[in-house]
Order: sequence, then structure tokens, then C-alpha cells
Amino acid sequence: MSMLAAFALPHPPIAIQKIGRGEERNIQSTIDAYHRISKIIADINPDTVIISSPHSPYLRDGFFVGASNKVKGDFSRFGHPDIAATFEIDSDFAKQLREVNDRVRLYDNEDLGVDHGVMVPLEFIHQQGTYRWVILGISTLSTAEHKQLGRDIVRISEKSGKKTVFIASGDLSHRLKHDGPYGYIKEGAVFDKKITGILSSGNFDLLDSLDASLCEQAGECGLKGLHVLAGVLEGKTYDSHLLSYEGPFGVGYAVASFVLKQKNPYVDLARRTIEHYVKKREMLKLEDIDDLTLIQPSTGVFVSIHKQGRLRGCIGTIEPVRKNLALEIIFNAVAACSRDPRFYPVSQPELKDLDISVDILTKPQKISEKNELDVQRYGVIVVSKTRRGLLLPDLEGIDSVDQQISIARRKAGIESDEPVEMYRFEVVRHHD
Repeated sequence: MSMLAAFALPHPPIAIQKIGRGEERNIQSTIDAYHRISKIIADINPDTVIISSPHSPYLRDGFFVGASNKVKGDFSRFGHPDIAATFEIDSDFAKQLREVNDRVRLYDNEDLGVDHGVMVPLEFIHQQGTYRWVILGISTLSTAEHKQLGRDIVRISEKSGKKTVFIASGDLSHRLKHDGPYGYIKEGAVFDKKITGILSSGNFDLLDSLDASLCEQAGECGLKGLHVLAGVLEGKTYDSHLLSYEGPFGVGYAVASFVLKQKNPYVDLARRTIEHYVKKREMLKLEDIDDLTLIQPSTGVFVSIHKQGRLRGCIGTIEPVRKNLALEIIFNAVAACSRDPRFYPVSQPELKDLDISVDILTKPQKISEKNELDVQRYGVIVVSKTRRGLLLPDLEGIDSVDQQISIARRKAGIESDEPVEMYRFEVVRHHD
């Protein structure tokens, strides 16, 4: 598995009923949105929740990451030491993150405490389920390094096989009202309008065009966490929703969700292979594959390419010839896009228009009669001496077993009256 969803969440302690004592009703939209997020996370049931907080230890030359097995937190700072929690840390994830990002600084100290940037989300999220956490802080490092941290979080998620979600905890402008904690400045509302527009559209490239002086004047605390979030979501397809925004106390609170559309790992590998080969004329390497579930015993594989509904290439192997499934897909994907004798090689301008499917074949089973076939369920292989023809199952326009056998014969150059051996196989078809 990998990263399944990400969220931008505020952290107003007043949202907690015991602390708000009635005032929380003024941010009911935020609270309602928090409950919706908690339900989304509960439905995902992640192994690990990774959260960035601007109030965790703030380092100049690195990113704080908690690495102890358990940590404690409470709301003593807000007059409520009775609202407390002890929760588990995914220390393995934290250590793996350190291995891939030398800016990560691990802190193995259970007594370090947990700030309200973590405790407020945790209070809502733990109402629906209990998860392991990774807590990290932002820093004075560059925007690019915050984005890289997000990319590395996804990389560890994919390599570990864990279901994960990411939370960027942070408030927007603190300068929205004259009677607010930091007063009023017109730039505060301008900043919040720009950020909520980005959260609503999901276009995080716009973060890079924000005016630095505007961000500074707005008095925000969540922007760097959003840069980490941008790294997490980079290159992904997701549904973005701004669930709420309000600022009655002079601080902007935005709640947004980004649920990722999961790629099929087999099709994703075939597509990456084709794009890499067409652009660079070289094979994708095994070390470029993050999803280790693809490094499994090989089997027969067919890679099919369609463009605007028409076949653009199809090559495969009936039985495995490579040492693992990933290599089987890689070699057949390259062959399908460049060596199918029926078509010219795929060109770079075509890449955006391609539909790709990957068929994983079962071991062929010899049959004696054609009534053992079913065009929807079984593919067929016909063999005559050294000639062999294959047709996949469940193909558009193939409606009968006789038609299926006839096409398989024709592909191999076997006449209709020549005796053949027949084999059937099943496939699991994966497509975009």
C-alpha cells in the first residue's frame, strides 16, 4: 500500500468542548469538518498517521521527528492537564525516513511532550480509531527541502507497504480582526483567500507564486506544512475538497481533504516503463521500482496499448521468461510500444493519449475439446509443431469459441484443417 489521503487541518484548542466551554460553537463548521475528516481516516484505517506541526521543536538545520515508541501529551498550557493522551509512535517509519533524508533529526525522548498542533487533531481523530503516529516539525530550511520531505514520506510509505495518511497541521492568518490575538492587517484576509483557493483547487504549484512579504505580514503558522503536503501530493491524482473555512476569533481555520486515487501497480509500472523508454530510449531499472510487491514470482504477462479505442500495440509472454513479475512487465511493455510488427513505435506526443492494460496469465492447461473453452473466461493457445497462436479472453467482437480458435490459428499461420493441440488459460486484467 502507500499514501492514501492527506489533509490540511487547523489546531484551535477552543474546538475542544472542555476548553471552549461554549465558545466552540462559534467554529461549528470547523468542528463538523473535523468529524468528517475523522470518519474518512477511520474508513481508510491507516497503519500510520504522519503529522507535521509548526509547534513541534523548530530546528534551523533539519526536521524534528519523534522516534520514541510512545509519547504523552496534554492541554496543561490551556488550563486542562486532565485532557491527556498517550499514543504510539511508528519509530520504524521515523528511522526509515532518516535513512533517506539526511535533514531528519530523530529525537527518542518520551518526556519531550506533544504540542497542541498534534493534540487537537489527535483528540478528534482518536474518537473514531486508534493509530500509530509519526510527528515531525517544520524548520527554517527552504521550501524545496520541505517539499522533498513530503516526497520522502511517500517513498517510505510505498516501500514499507503500510497504509498511511498525512496531516499538515497549521492555522492561516492570525491577523483577521482588530480584537483578535494579533490584531488586524488587510493582508491577512488576502493571504487566506489565496490559500483557501489553493486548498479548494488542489493546485499546490500556486504556493510557489505567493508573495513572501504577504506571507510574512499575514502572520500564518501553516504555510511550511503545506509545502510538505505539496511534496506528498506531487505527481498524484486526488480529489480535493475545502470542507470549511472560518475565522471568528481573528485566526483563519481551514479544513481540507485530498483523497488519492489509487493507481493500479501493474498498469502504473507498464506506463512508467513506456514513458521512460519512449523519452529516453532506455529500460526502466529494478531499483527505480518503489512498490516491492511487484518483485514476486513471474508468470505470463501481456501488455496492451490502445489509443482512442484502437489497438496500438500488444506483446506478451505465455509463460514467464524473466526472473520476476516486474521484469516481465517491463520487457513486455517496451516490446508493446516499440516492437509490435503491426505498428510504428509509439512516439512521445502520443503518450498522453494511451490507455494501457496488463493481463496476468495463469499457467496454460491442455484441453481436448473446444467445449472446454469460454470466450469470456478463457484465453486459448493453439499449437502445431513450432507454430503457436494465442488469443486473450473477453475481447470486444469475439463472441464464439469457433471465432476465438479461428483467430488464434490465423495469428500463427495455421490452416483451419491442420490438427492442433489446444490450451486454455485465465487472466486477471488490470487497466487504468
